[in-house]
This record gives sequence, C-alpha cells and structure tokens, in this order.
Amino acid sequence: MLNIYNVNSLVHWEERDIKLRDDFVRFFSDEMASFLRSTNPAWDIRRVEAPTLIPRNLVSDAYSNSDIWVQKRMSNTEAELVLRPETTPSTYAYMQHLLGNHSRTRLPLCVWQAGKSYRREQDQSSKHVRLKEFWQLEFQCAFTADSGNDYHAAALEPVRRMIASVIHLPTRIVPSDRLPAYSEVTMDIEVDNGDKWMEVCSISRRTDFPQRYRSHPKKGPAIDHDVAVLEIAIGLDRCLYNWNIAASR
Repeated sequence: MLNIYNVNSLVHWEERDIKLRDDFVRFFSDEMASFLRSTNPAWDIRRVEAPTLIPRNLVSDAYSNSDIWVQKRMSNTEAELVLRPETTPSTYAYMQHLLGNHSRTRLPLCVWQAGKSYRREQDQSSKHVRLKEFWQLEFQCAFTADSGNDYHAAALEPVRRMIASVIHLPTRIVPSDRLPAYSEVTMDIEVDNGDKWMEVCSISRRTDFPQRYRSHPKKGPAIDHDVAVLEIAIGLDRCLYNWNIAASR
C-alpha cells in the first residue's frame, strides 16, 4: 500500500493487491458457505452490495459525529446521510427486506458484503493499518436464538484455519479486548507479523437483529423466535498487509 497523499491512514492500492483482495473475497466466501452448510444444510447464503452512504438514524449510537464522516445538510428536508462506519446496518436492512417480503425466505439466513467503510480514526503510522477508509468482508448469519447449534463456537477454528491457509504467519484465537453492547461474546483472530499480534478478524454472537422471526410449523400455530446472529468480520486491508509481509520473507 502506498501513502502518496502523505496523509496518515489514506492509502493507494496497486493492481497486484487489488487482484489479491478479490481472490480473498472469493476464497473466504466459498469457505464460509462450505462451513455453514456443513453445520446445517438449510443455510440460505446470499451476497448483497449496499450504498456506502447510509441514513444517519441507521448508524449505532455508539458512533458519535466525531467518529464518522457526516454529510452537511443543505436543507431541513434533506436526508441526513453519513459514510457508513460498518456494513452491518445495510446488511440487516436487506435481511429484513428478504424475510418480510419473500415468503420463501427462511432462517437460517446468511447475507454477506465486501466493501468499504469509513471512520475518523486517529492518525497512526501505516504499520498499524488503522485506515480512515478500509475494506470489510462481513458475514451476518441469522438463526433462531433457541437453535441447538452453537454456531459461534463451531466457527472459531475453521475460520482461523481459513485465514492461516492464505496468510502464512502464526495465527491465534483470543478473547476480544472490547465487548460491544450488541454482542454476547466476541473472539478475535490475530496474526503475528513480527511487529505485533494484529487482529484480522472478529467473530461475534450478536443479539441486536431488529425484528423477531415467525416460523410456521406444519402442525400447530405459528411460533415467534428471538434472532441471534453469527457475525464474522474480516479486515481485508489487514489480510493484504500481513500477506505481503509473509511473501517478503
């Protein structure tokens, strides 16, 4: 990655890295589909691409205006938009659209995105890869909270192996140093690049899906379920950064 602007946290990516990122997206998405369907063949897995501009009211209150890039409103009637700090709200909106408008869509449902997000990160040197504009690959995997499957625990080692198979550096699974309000448990996958153990992926069991799910058994009345979400969030920029370190050795 190149810091041509001489502004911390704003980088150019060259063609080799762009192609490698595309390869990561294809490989990780294929591996995730294989993992999910090995735990339950019923998983419905779909990709979506959403605008990077998002209504301000969909962004978590955990982000203040000092954390995100906010559009200046030109009139009181103009929608208040921000550059999204994460892909989750737009993925959730699409999942609600599917579940609410398509009678054949059922849980478990996984919707994933690969795209850019934006945060007002403090200026740091490039080796920390805390970018103001960065690539995320996020899988939001929704299932009924009363499911007997512990998808979170089942995902940890397969995802670690998946990342280790393309970034040829030591990897480990550790408890996250922060537990977001929406998560019951969050574990991180870190890579040892010789300078530090760097987080490249987080795996959470989220409890903030904005609606309940109604199932319709063949016999008996409909049943309303709380929804849990297995979130697997991969930092593609950090994967590229560490892959390049390994390749240079």
